Amino acid sequence: MIEKKDVAIDVSHVTKQYKLYEHNIDRLKEALGLSKQKKYHEKLALNDIDLKIYRGETVGIIGTNGSGKSTLLKIVTGVLTPTKGTVKVDGHISALLELGAGFNMEYNGIDNIYLNGMMIGFSEEEIEKRIDAILDFADIGEYVYQPVKTYSSGMFVRLAFALAINIDPEILIIDEALSVGDVFFQAKCYHKFEEFKKQGKTILFVSHDLSSISKYCDRAVLINQGVKIGEGSPKEMIDIYKQVLVGQYQPKENPVPVKNLLEDEDIRKLAKEDSDASDALVGSKASEQKLPKKKDLNTRNPNAFEYGNDTAEIVDYYMTDEAGRKISTLQKGTTFSIHMDVEFKKDAAAPIFAFTIKNILGIEITGTNTMFEKAFLDSVKAGDRKHITFVQKMDLQGGEYLVSFGVTGYEQEVFTVYHRLYDALNITVISDKNTVGYYDMNSKVTVE
Repeated sequence: MIEKKDVAIDVSHVTKQYKLYEHNIDRLKEALGLSKQKKYHEKLALNDIDLKIYRGETVGIIGTNGSGKSTLLKIVTGVLTPTKGTVKVDGHISALLELGAGFNMEYNGIDNIYLNGMMIGFSEEEIEKRIDAILDFADIGEYVYQPVKTYSSGMFVRLAFALAINIDPEILIIDEALSVGDVFFQAKCYHKFEEFKKQGKTILFVSHDLSSISKYCDRAVLINQGVKIGEGSPKEMIDIYKQVLVGQYQPKENPVPVKNLLEDEDIRKLAKEDSDASDALVGSKASEQKLPKKKDLNTRNPNAFEYGNDTAEIVDYYMTDEAGRKISTLQKGTTFSIHMDVEFKKDAAAPIFAFTIKNILGIEITGTNTMFEKAFLDSVKAGDRKHITFVQKMDLQGGEYLVSFGVTGYEQEVFTVYHRLYDALNITVISDKNTVGYYDMNSKVTVE
């Protein structure tokens, strides 16, 4: 279990303020002391950020573009200096921020490996020991002996990533750098990332890929407009982040700290077993969701996380089997229906009805909506009530899943959430044949 006293990164009251000038000459005049008037306005990129990353944790930072995520990583790695506050780092860092920064375009790949390796503190002998692993990972062949300026963008990032990832750091810091190169190289990057996690490395990374945040992170930190909104389980922070994205986040006056999922020793053990941890966690504390609000099925969430602009309300939701009976458990391979009843309090042009299915770690597995299905494109009036039915075959593996519902639309070309209910319904899938991954390909096998 992670020792709370063993802090790898300690960010204390960090503020970063920039001076923004309208003209470059104003910057020069101030630097030379020739300006008598203030020719700039101040911009807070980060405002009083506190954050502790414990050794062995994987922590994700999420937020909208311009929220200060990359600025925070650059301060942690020493690329930028905070205006106020302190950062303490205990351990050797490898940072994947701007891949290839520091490369000399006239040098070949080998020369750049040695140059950059020495820049981050390695001796020539230490680089020599790692160079084969770096070249194997980059896999750019004889191009490594050519000037970097002749590389394609794909080869350039492969070499830069291979160099950064193969220096055996204690702390790995990544800024949107896992999805580089072609699909095969991306798979190699994620495999290396998982290796680091299994080795107990401390990992801090920024990503807009919320599935990666859910899958890999012990904790998530949400930053918006330079302010830390909260930190806690990835699932909880992602749900709040989705509110921020549509401009409907309303902070609580007295927010309750979110419990870190992996602080529970039993859950930590289960989560480490294999990629099927979502099945293993059934019945554990990880599935203690805020479960119904309106009806009486025990698979419904009485405190489902919800928000919207009050244009519509999801007043009922449930599942039925092929015979039309309400169910919460079904056999894999059978046909079932997901239902939702929506009442409109205001007129709406072409509302979109949706559902998504997540596993209990918060990873979105599948879902659809009426816009994707081209099933309903009409307008509605205040007072209208619509019953929406999604019929499909259950091909997910046996296990526990959570269903979320949504009613959205576009108002003057702006995407707007009318009402969303997260993790409102539980589905238990029973299976006598599970395959690899999340769902069954229903393969027909012949052996001759």
